[in-house]
Amino acid sequence: MTISDDNDLTRLKEISRIVANTLEAMGKAIEPGMSTSELDQIGRKLLEAAGARSAPELAYDFPGATCISVNEEIAHGIPGERRIARGDLVNIDVSAEKNGFFADTGASFAVPPVNRAIERLCRDGRRAMWTGLQQVGAGKPIAGIGQAIGTFARKKGYSLVRNLASHGVGLSLHEEPTEIATWPDRSERRIMNDGLVFTVEPFLSMGAEWAENGDDPWTLYSSPEAPTVQYEHTVIATRNGPLIVTLAG
Repeated sequence: MTISDDNDLTRLKEISRIVANTLEAMGKAIEPGMSTSELDQIGRKLLEAAGARSAPELAYDFPGATCISVNEEIAHGIPGERRIARGDLVNIDVSAEKNGFFADTGASFAVPPVNRAIERLCRDGRRAMWTGLQQVGAGKPIAGIGQAIGTFARKKGYSLVRNLASHGVGLSLHEEPTEIATWPDRSERRIMNDGLVFTVEPFLSMGAEWAENGDDPWTLYSSPEAPTVQYEHTVIATRNGPLIVTLAG
């Protein structure tokens, strides 16, 4: 999607704020002993109260309003009976639609008590995302995002999951430009046009390099198994740099 007028921007900002506020509330609601299904229901109620529809359900018939992945699960986890425990690493991915516009955001939450290595991983996961976002702007190379994140990860001693990419969003959950690498990709030649809408969502890990399928059609697991975090914003490339729309408030 390319933002073409103020009306488009207003509607994109509306759904972006909804998913951002939902993610923030779900993160604050995490408690040891609750099931991922209970956490998902919190998200569902907030989306419905705001007049939004779950994008994974709408687009892919996903069995949940949000994706919730715990520990070895790193993406597309199905909400269910799994109980969240002290020390768990919980990733929540919230995407939704309202008035024909889609937005996508996500974050990882460490459930106390947390050791220092996981605290650093979460901190650096956010920093990796922001490092990528700083490369966004009209006329700039898409490859700059992955190059910057890759340099950051290498300096800090982390790996990046290389088969889960960022993507275009706006008029659908996944659209052009597809497969935006958040790792160095020498084959990437595309340039960001003014108003281009997409996500930046690196998967930073303490050793994993791939996401692998499990026993169900959705959940993806770290390979090799290692603590992994994901942080994600929806952003618009402008002449003045990145306009990040999935900020809570």
